[in-house]
Amino acid sequence: MADPVEEPSHADNVYDPKPSLRYASAVGLQAAAVGAVVSAIQNALGKHSSGAAGFLTRTGGTIGFFAGMGFAFAATESIVANQRKKDDALNGVAGGCAAGFLAGIRGRSLPMALAGCAVLGAAVGTFDYGGKRIAGESARAAEPSD
Repeated sequence: MADPVEEPSHADNVYDPKPSLRYASAVGLQAAAVGAVVSAIQNALGKHSSGAAGFLTRTGGTIGFFAGMGFAFAATESIVANQRKKDDALNGVAGGCAAGFLAGIRGRSLPMALAGCAVLGAAVGTFDYGGKRIAGESARAAEPSD
C-alpha cells in the first residue's frame, strides 16, 4: 500500500525576505578574509623586494577582488530571491553567474566572463539543488541526532 502524500501546508509556502545589503556585506567581508589569505600566500611565494608590505601593495588587489565577488554573489542571490519570493536553486544560479561574470571581466575578456557566468552559476545551482550540503544524504543519516 502506498504512503499517503502529504499536502504542503500554507506555512511551508511563506517566504521570509532576506536583508540584501546586510547579507551581501557579511559575505563580502568573509570573502575579503579569504582574499587576504590568498594574497598573503601569493606574496610569500613571489620573488620581490617589497617584503611583507607586498601583501597589500603587490597582491592586495586579490583582497578586493574576492570581496567584490562575494558581495556580487550574495547581493544578486538575495535580490533575485526577494523578487521571486522563493528560496530555491535558481537564486544560487543567478548569484553564481554574477560572481563568475565578475571573474571573467577581471580577465578582460567577454567570452571568459560568459563562461565564468555559466560555470559558476551551474556549480552553485547544482550545490543548492542538492540540498546545500557537500556530504549528501548518506552522511546526514550517519550523524547522531540531538
